Amino acid sequence: MHYEWGAGASPAVPPATGRPDMWRYRAVLPAVSDDEIVTLGEGITPLLPSRTQRNIFIKDESKNPTRSFKSRGMAAAVTMARKLGARSLAAPTAGNAGAALAAYGARAGLPVFVAMPKDTPASIIDECRDYGAQVELVEGMITDAAKRVQQFIRENGGFDLSTLKEPYRVEGKKIMGYELLDDLGRLPDVILYPTGGGTGLIGMWKAFDEMERLGWVDAHRPRMWSVQSSGCAPIVRAFEQQLETAPEWESPQTSAWGLRVPRAVGDRLMLAALRDSGGGAIAVEESRIENAAAELRRTEGIDAGPETGAAWLALSELRASGAVREEDVVVVFNTGGNKYR
Repeated sequence: MHYEWGAGASPAVPPATGRPDMWRYRAVLPAVSDDEIVTLGEGITPLLPSRTQRNIFIKDESKNPTRSFKSRGMAAAVTMARKLGARSLAAPTAGNAGAALAAYGARAGLPVFVAMPKDTPASIIDECRDYGAQVELVEGMITDAAKRVQQFIRENGGFDLSTLKEPYRVEGKKIMGYELLDDLGRLPDVILYPTGGGTGLIGMWKAFDEMERLGWVDAHRPRMWSVQSSGCAPIVRAFEQQLETAPEWESPQTSAWGLRVPRAVGDRLMLAALRDSGGGAIAVEESRIENAAAELRRTEGIDAGPETGAAWLALSELRASGAVREEDVVVVFNTGGNKYR
């Protein structure tokens, strides 16, 4: 379904243009002209019905230009950074965000500095460098990489595109929520989202709020579930302990690099969205994640990374516990492809 406003019509349904990318929804994105948009064709990813499970759909973000949902956020952030006069860009990364920033920086003609943990898979390091980014490897976690980015900007200048340090990455990622309404003709009952920094979850919750205030949907919103690994689950622990913020996870260990975020900047916003939606947070056993991702690739033909393996495991556990019912329409996010090899 593709919606358009007619002349003088009221916005009863989401506005859409004929563009083949997320800028189809530019009426709800930051205001830019056509020649200001920095795009590689991100968004409008497929929502695929599972061939093995009833009422289950997979939103396949691996079809984005840099094979993850991070393309959406960086498209909006780099577009606005260039429009606002940025001459260089910088951000820390656990993997996919750095690759997306490097690609969109190259598209915008802006130099990029990326800091990432020293043990990040070589495939991700090479991807960032292939797009021309200056890459620095640091000891520790993404939180340590963030400190190095701050130091770099103080010494060299640059526009900081770290998670929630600017507003536009969330704006790009919120379009996933608008696309779900377009894909299904309604919002799903449940969303399972692999969660590291959490801007995708925060962005979609913002989209649902916007759509409700505009009268496009009613007050019924999806139950949002954050999925993490047992080796790094700060949001799950905070949710279970009924905290408003999530203390840092000690000694994080997970092969799902996108989930290896020991302290999320958006923890307060995530926890509020999970509770307000009637959803929750679940940690799955680290040792089972890769096998679940491999099963998803074999049975569904989807380029699923380990983060999605975690979400696929969570689906089984939530159905077994009754938290997700057989009749619920569920969207499992494949946040990115299998890059770690």
